[in-house]
Amino acid sequence: MTDVYIVDAVRTPFGKYGGALSAIRPDDLAAHVVRALADRSPDLDPARVDDVFFGNANGAGEENRDVARMAVLLAGLPVTVPATTVNRLCASGLEAVVQAARAIRAGDASIAIAGGVESMSRAPWVLPKPDRAFPAGHQELYSTTLGWRMVNPRLPAAWTVSLGEGAELIADRHGITREEQDAFALASHEKAARAWKDGLYDAEVVPYEGVALARDEAIRDGGTIASLARLKPSFRPSDTGTVTAGNASPLSDGAAALLLCDEAGLKAIGREPLARVSASAVTGIEPQYFGLGPVEAARKALDRAGRGFADLTSFELNEAFAAQSLGCLAAWPDLDPAVVNPRGGAIALGHPLGASGARLTGAVAHQLAATGTGTGLASLCIGVGQGIALVLER
Repeated sequence: MTDVYIVDAVRTPFGKYGGALSAIRPDDLAAHVVRALADRSPDLDPARVDDVFFGNANGAGEENRDVARMAVLLAGLPVTVPATTVNRLCASGLEAVVQAARAIRAGDASIAIAGGVESMSRAPWVLPKPDRAFPAGHQELYSTTLGWRMVNPRLPAAWTVSLGEGAELIADRHGITREEQDAFALASHEKAARAWKDGLYDAEVVPYEGVALARDEAIRDGGTIASLARLKPSFRPSDTGTVTAGNASPLSDGAAALLLCDEAGLKAIGREPLARVSASAVTGIEPQYFGLGPVEAARKALDRAGRGFADLTSFELNEAFAAQSLGCLAAWPDLDPAVVNPRGGAIALGHPLGASGARLTGAVAHQLAATGTGTGLASLCIGVGQGIALVLER
C-alpha cells in the first residue's frame, strides 16, 4: 500500500468556555487552520488537494452544513476542492486523519487535509418536535454542549450515565484516589506551562487574527495540590466523589488541521514530512467505561504497526479525565510514563471535542520531527464506549 506522510500540522490556541474564542464561529475557526496550512506550503497549488476531512462532534449549530466544506470555501480554496465532515464524538479529529490517510493509501487521493473543530461555547440548545400537534404543555430544550441528550429509553440506564460519572466508575474499579487524580492534573498544567515557556508550541500554534489569545487559555500557572483539593466533586457527593473541575478537561473552543500526502504529493508540496502514518485501530467497550477505550485500541494499533509500548518515544493520550487517563496507564506496564503527554495534556490545554484528535496527531508528528526519529502514538477515549489510536513513525 502507498505510504502516507504528515507534512504539516497546525492548531489554534484552545480557548476556555465563554472565553477568548467564544465569539468566533466554528466554521471560521476551521477555515483559519485550513488557510494556515495552505499559507505555510506556498509551493502547493490548493487545487491539488483531493479532499478535506474534518471532525466535529456537535453538528447542531453554526457548523451544521458540513463544516469541512464551509471551511474550504471560507478559507478561499478553489470551489473544486471537496470536503466531508465526520463524527466519532471526542475522536472526530483523529477519525478525520485516519480517513484521509486511508484515502491516500488506497490511491483515492494524493494530497488531503484532515482536522477538526469545536466551539463548545457556541453549541446551541435544541428543541425537539413534539410527538403530537399543538401540545398544551411546556417543551424541554436540550443543551448540545456535551454528553447525552434525548436519550433513547431502550438503552440500559447503566450505559447512559454522565461522562463524569463514568470517570468515577473507573476510579472505583481501579482504586484511583482523589489525590492521584489531582497530582496527575497538576502535572499536566506544569508540563503545558513549561512547554509554552520553552517555545515548544511555536511550530504548530497559529493564533486567530484579531483575538488576544496567544496560548491555550485554560492553563493554570502556579496551581498547587492544595488549591485543587479545595474543589468540590462535580458528579457525586463530597464524601464519595473524586472527579472535580480541576482534574477533568475543561469545555473548550478550537480547531486543528494537518496536511497529508503520498510520495507524489511530497514532490508537489516541496517539504520534508514530519512523520509517516503507520497503523490505526478502533475498538468498543461498555459505554459507561468509555474512558478505558484507549486500552485495547492502543494495543491493537501498535500490534498492526509491529511495535510495542516499549518502542514509543512519544505518546499523546487525551486527558478527558485524570481518572480515565490513570486507568489506561495502569493497563500498559511496558510504557515509559515519561513519554506520555510531555508538553501537557487536555486537562491543561483544553478539549474542544472535534478538534482534540487532530491536535494529538499533530503534537506527535511535531515531537517526532523535533527528535528526528522514533515511534509515536495518539489515542483518545470516546463517549458511548469506543477507543481509537494511531501510530506514527519517523
